[in-house]
Amino acid sequence: MNRTAPPRLGVWAAAALVVSHTIAVGIFLTPAELIGALAWPALTLGLWIAGGLGVLAGAVTFGELASRYPQAGGVYVYLREAWGPRVAFLYGWQALFVMDPGVTAALAAGGAGYVPVIWPAAAGHEAVVAVGIIAVLVALNALGLRFGARVFGVLTVVKLGTLAAIVVGAMIADAGSWEHFVPLVPDRAGAPPLGPALAGGLVSVFFSFGGFWETSRIAAEIDDPRRGVPRALVGGVAAVTVIYLMTTVAFIYLVPAREATSAADFARRAGEALAGPAGPALLAAAVLVSVVASTMAMIMVAPRLYEAMSHDGAFFPVFGRRDTARGTPLASTLLLGGLATLFLLVGRFDQIVSFFVATALVFLGLAAAGLFVIRRREAGAPPAVFTTPAYPLAPMAFIALVTVVVLLVAMNRPLEALSGLVIVATGLFAYGWFRR
Repeated sequence: MNRTAPPRLGVWAAAALVVSHTIAVGIFLTPAELIGALAWPALTLGLWIAGGLGVLAGAVTFGELASRYPQAGGVYVYLREAWGPRVAFLYGWQALFVMDPGVTAALAAGGAGYVPVIWPAAAGHEAVVAVGIIAVLVALNALGLRFGARVFGVLTVVKLGTLAAIVVGAMIADAGSWEHFVPLVPDRAGAPPLGPALAGGLVSVFFSFGGFWETSRIAAEIDDPRRGVPRALVGGVAAVTVIYLMTTVAFIYLVPAREATSAADFARRAGEALAGPAGPALLAAAVLVSVVASTMAMIMVAPRLYEAMSHDGAFFPVFGRRDTARGTPLASTLLLGGLATLFLLVGRFDQIVSFFVATALVFLGLAAAGLFVIRRREAGAPPAVFTTPAYPLAPMAFIALVTVVVLLVAMNRPLEALSGLVIVATGLFAYGWFRR
């Protein structure tokens, strides 16, 4: 069986996938959290820039890995090539049964939570709305990559247009003021201690960039993937950094940092300053569009990992087959939709996902470190089409960033981190069963 599908996505479409998958509800909550915790506009913007540079180092690292292995599966493939099939399976095991459906469920539930602000009759029925969001997006993706990409493209244009309108609207709002940026020293009355605030802010910033690497799962379906995927990752991360900075500037312009008592209150005040009483509903609509686009991106790229596992004999063969008429991994897409729906019905997906956050980041760091192993093993071979700039500093910087975030998460939630590691280790039994 041919493991790759004909290229059907251009570089711009792939970059849009990176942007839209990465930017979800966090673009409205994280800036408010940072502004309130750090209580200093210069420090808030500086943290975004530092985080963006660290993530950009990861983008060029995964860009070279994608250039060397332009196959479906992304991080799973890089782990397999660097550290062997067992490590790759453990990553795929937790992604398949926990992280992917859990994140999909969390996105859908997060978007559904804003629907009652726009449509009050939906209050109390958020779970039904979330299930409906997943069902519709699974159906759209099942119709084929080309069709799904068109729908996704429209959602991305609307999403970015809405964000641009918010930024422009904030800049011309009568309630805004550039004096909010003037303080040369922070007014930290009522704010948390600076050390914990910086640590928490770094984690929030990193999670706001989370998922940029997932577009590499669909590398085999991107035009000229050895060049296209690196360009999409780098261009997408750079665009996301600029968007986060512009949105944060707009929020600070509308509401001074000293009045950011909470993320929810800050967002409400920013909405009212932007458009009066209708502001909160407009922001809710913007959040909903943003979240729906991110959920669709997740449903589009995630099933390619299960397909790669199936081709390696590490999962049931049916999930490696593609619909002959549409060229989509239909069974894998339906599996993700079904598991995400189950998570929503159980209603404990956020707690379940929290057990695996640190473990998932460990695998991410291992994948980035795999570039050192692969380069050393292939010394003397022709270089990849795309090579990491500032090697080895760039991958080292990203690995250091991931390590710090893992330690901070584990220190904050030690029980969840340890439990997640133990549960992932049970995948060794599943690996042995599939290999037999």
